[in-house]
Amino acid sequence: MTAPVSTGHEFDRGLLGHQCWLELANGERIELAVERWAEPSEGDDVLLDACSGATIDLGCGPGRLTAALAGRGVVALGVDSSRTAVGLTRRRGGTALQRNLFDRLPGEGRWRHALLADGNIGIGGDPATLLRRTARLIAPGGDVLVELEPPGQGLRHERVRLRPGHADVAWFTWAWVGVDAIAEVAARAGLRVDWTTRHGHRWFARLERS
Repeated sequence: MTAPVSTGHEFDRGLLGHQCWLELANGERIELAVERWAEPSEGDDVLLDACSGATIDLGCGPGRLTAALAGRGVVALGVDSSRTAVGLTRRRGGTALQRNLFDRLPGEGRWRHALLADGNIGIGGDPATLLRRTARLIAPGGDVLVELEPPGQGLRHERVRLRPGHADVAWFTWAWVGVDAIAEVAARAGLRVDWTTRHGHRWFARLERS
């Protein structure tokens, strides 16, 4: 299986300060919660409160969670393929690294927590492969904290592109995982669901090694 396609350049070109959406091949639009990614949001505390030790924030975006953890005195590293995202995270006082999460990362096998927030479980369009990679980052007894779609959504894969954008903007694969599908996806990655919870319109799960 191939590593997830980086969407960092699309982030640099289009996501900051604009209304953006993902366009599917059939013309469907999926709005992106750009404003929520940039500022503290209702439900963030579910993830932040679950991080009691060193945390790696995968696909950290503009770094609201990475910086919030640092503000709580938790060692945290944001990772994103977007130079703009990494710069914004650092400006907020967080530590961040511009890198594909399938490349070698600091502290592999020693992180207490790994975050896949804001739908980042969909990076690359193959959640089981992504979770398998993420599991290699955490220490024994560590966990993966993921944000999910509501129950009934199942597992969905689509070819998408970021809009607005240039006419030749690249298509890439994305995935969505509903709460009802996470147990099966996690099992394929050697993980099991410890808990799921809801806060407002947002859903989360804690995964640990089987």
